[in-house]
Amino acid sequence: MGIKRIGRHLLEHHWRVRRIFTPAVLAAIEQAIKAGEATHSGQSRFVVEGALDGVPLFKNQSARERALDIFSHLRIWDTAHNSGVLIYLLLADRQVEIIADRGIDAKVGAAGWEKICADMETEFSSGNFERGVIQGIEAVSRQLAAHFPKHGAGKNELPDAPVVM
Repeated sequence: MGIKRIGRHLLEHHWRVRRIFTPAVLAAIEQAIKAGEATHSGQSRFVVEGALDGVPLFKNQSARERALDIFSHLRIWDTAHNSGVLIYLLLADRQVEIIADRGIDAKVGAAGWEKICADMETEFSSGNFERGVIQGIEAVSRQLAAHFPKHGAGKNELPDAPVVM
């Protein structure tokens, strides 16, 4: 665990997340999730966390490990077709992780998710957080639509609202 990472996380204030992800931006992200879910039978969630604190930070938990914890905590794995997907942004590290349930992960694979994450991180490095997240949601939705197309009305198994931690 590097002192630089600890400092970055300790200095990353939660107000910064709220400044970047305003209510209007969060509403646009929620709308993108709803629009995507109209095209497939999967379930998508977006979570942004400003910085790690406490035990996760001092255990040097990676963004991937943290995303796995959140995937489990939010029960994204608990969908009828094993088609839940979490897009997780750890703002202090500028890292995006996509955790997908086994049903969709087997079809897309790590390389497919990594490409979406890299594209999002490119937008974030330019300060385009809203555009990066929405493009990421649209890319995930395209994958879900290709492998889990919508059949009938379907049930919305998970909330569409983004989570800010």
